[in-house]
Amino acid sequence: MPSVTHDDAPLLADLMPWSVAPPRLGRGWPTGPDAASLKARWDALLKAEAPDREALFEPTRSRTLHTAVGRLPGQSSGTEKLIRAAGPCPDPVRVLHAPFDEQWLIPDHRLIDAARPELWRVADEQQIFVVETPSETTAPRVLATSCLSLLRPGRIRPLYRRPGGTEPNLAPGLLDHLGARLGHSPTAPDFLAWTLSAVRPDLTVPLTEDAELWSRGVELGRRTLWLMRRDGERPKLPGGRRPYVRAPLPSRPLTIGYDRDEETLLLDEGRISPVPPEAWDFEAAGVRVLEQWFTARTARAEPGTLAAIRPTAWPQTWTSELLELITVLALLAELRSQQEELTATAPVTASELHKAGVLPAPETARKPASVLDHHEEGPEGQFALI
Repeated sequence: MPSVTHDDAPLLADLMPWSVAPPRLGRGWPTGPDAASLKARWDALLKAEAPDREALFEPTRSRTLHTAVGRLPGQSSGTEKLIRAAGPCPDPVRVLHAPFDEQWLIPDHRLIDAARPELWRVADEQQIFVVETPSETTAPRVLATSCLSLLRPGRIRPLYRRPGGTEPNLAPGLLDHLGARLGHSPTAPDFLAWTLSAVRPDLTVPLTEDAELWSRGVELGRRTLWLMRRDGERPKLPGGRRPYVRAPLPSRPLTIGYDRDEETLLLDEGRISPVPPEAWDFEAAGVRVLEQWFTARTARAEPGTLAAIRPTAWPQTWTSELLELITVLALLAELRSQQEELTATAPVTASELHKAGVLPAPETARKPASVLDHHEEGPEGQFALI
């Protein structure tokens, strides 16, 4: 029997049994907030001659210029050893680099110590990755993203085990059991929305057979999911509360601060307001989100490294992303207070799920599904069928 809380709420790990450790890059330069810089870093690497190319690459035990690995599923990078590599940079893809911070990654298996190909195989427009985040505060314990997540050390739980939004990564029989209790059939996205509203710091998920309470939690969770994924229509605060640039941002801001009385974000002499205190104070994984986001774009890199290749001035796109991030954090803070009011009456307990045979999930549900119906290119252009 799994360990449970005093009220016997089931663990997220039991309800969504398949999980994968986050990718481990082994080097920082293949990621960054600016895709053009990543392409410039790739070009600099390939133009360098050995041993300079090796020093720029930053080899580890898992990856050197001589490592032979297959192509990442769904990507178009080369598979020859990097010591002989030529050609353009693979198109960078969006990744969740830190909580609420989407950046770019060069999707090349040769650059990544542990890429977790099983995640790449199920990544598509329908997929949603549930990401555990360590926290001792009221910060979100799980995030939901359309991007592959690089957050460590928490586990990643894809909502679907196969591409195309098929075979939910849920304990077999869970949705049927909840449907019998609620009087209607919930979907996998419904379950995810409820989880985003109800999950606790210990990663238990109180469930309920109260249909009205369930609907309210799902509605709040759907809005949370929309804000976390940030796809589709852009979120907006009500008129008069929308943040704007009040004083131009410098070409290379070095400091960030906050004037609580004026509700103003300070980037050197640049000014953005209004910025609600709830947005400035918003934390995830134990750090203030806005400060971490800014630092990722302004921290100095060691001269002569590939990571030092970056924009020479603050891009306008970063300002747009910052304004949207402020909006997202402010709206999430409003939702948090409503979610904290949810109390799971009429609980569906872990003991009940065990008695019904829903838990424990079979061992096969904790392993990746066999999703390959095509060849994947292996090292040096060979083909592999896994």
